[in-house]
Amino acid sequence: MVAGAPSFAALADTLRELLADAVFVAHNARFDYGFVRNAFRRCGVAFEAEVLCTVKLSRALHPEHARHGLDALIDRHGLACSARHRAMGDVEALADFLLRVVGACDPRQLQAAVAAAMKRPPRAPGLADGILESLPASPGVYLFYGGPHPATDALLYVGSGHDLRSRVTGHFSPSGGSGLARRVAHLEVIETAGELGASLLAAQLVARRRPPCNRTTAGSAVTGLRPLYHRRKAPVLARVPLHGTDPCDWRGDTFGIFRNERELDGTLARLAAMHRLCLTRLGLEPAHPGACSAHGTGHCDGVCIGRESPAAHDQRLVAALAPLGLARWPWPGAIVIRETSPDAMRHASHLIDRWCLLGTAEDEGSLADLLARRPPRAFDLDRYRILQRWLASDRHREAAIAID
Repeated sequence: MVAGAPSFAALADTLRELLADAVFVAHNARFDYGFVRNAFRRCGVAFEAEVLCTVKLSRALHPEHARHGLDALIDRHGLACSARHRAMGDVEALADFLLRVVGACDPRQLQAAVAAAMKRPPRAPGLADGILESLPASPGVYLFYGGPHPATDALLYVGSGHDLRSRVTGHFSPSGGSGLARRVAHLEVIETAGELGASLLAAQLVARRRPPCNRTTAGSAVTGLRPLYHRRKAPVLARVPLHGTDPCDWRGDTFGIFRNERELDGTLARLAAMHRLCLTRLGLEPAHPGACSAHGTGHCDGVCIGRESPAAHDQRLVAALAPLGLARWPWPGAIVIRETSPDAMRHASHLIDRWCLLGTAEDEGSLADLLARRPPRAFDLDRYRILQRWLASDRHREAAIAID
């Protein structure tokens, strides 16, 4: 349709005259404005204009409605549009919309709505104008890079959310902005069927690519505790690697899931202070003759110097550890959690068993294959915590489909 049309450079002077001292009006205006501004820049021309976004204007005037896309405005207001998704047809619809609101609204209400619609959005210093406004308002994952070339530039951060546009824009707002926002030179988004899929994918990307601005789990360091019963010599707790193992193989007396040794030692120290446990017997202090350091402060009942029997101490220890067990799996076997994107364009079925993600299928055929080959369970702490939070909701639990 535009094969024989003139280039932007050939029309730049004429377009600049048309836009001089005018307000730049468009639907999702910053997106279009960014393209026009960058096109002028390539011609060596600096272009700046006041911008009015008709999406924001519609939201300000009619907050009772959820949808403010151009199709929704055409249906709601009966706008004239000779050719939808063609430049002149869409412009005709917007012009009709503006004329109608000018004629129908109280001037003070209209003035306030226009002021809200023309308020400049948060800007990402390193990103092209209009990038944030062009993001989809759908669930997904976003990746921040320190340079414009994802293949070679450093990945800084991976995040996820149920609304990519608002989630990413929040990083660049005055209240949510940070040093990270100033370092971002490029971003990528991956749309998903739902918020759960976005969280699981983000955790996978963080574990695999280890961006410096994310908190990461060293998988091999994830550890549990198992009491060594009837043992007289310290320590009486075994530290058991959990990452990548099958929770069905864990003994019933495996307690706690700790991200690393520091988290494990900190938890044991708090339990020792609360339950008068011996630091030497817990393995927090080297075995040595005499009392542990906690006994001198009254926080150990003295098993280290024979003032308490090992059996009595260890019974209290097991009781203190009991609340730290793996959360109970509410189903007899595996479940499927289905997600569908708000526009019904993306679907996902997550196969989960004993807090382990076995795989994700995008259609019924892929799901049937996944169920037939049933990958082995492999524990991952980040996924466990994501699934535990998700399934804590009654609504989410009731939507899960038990399959065996």
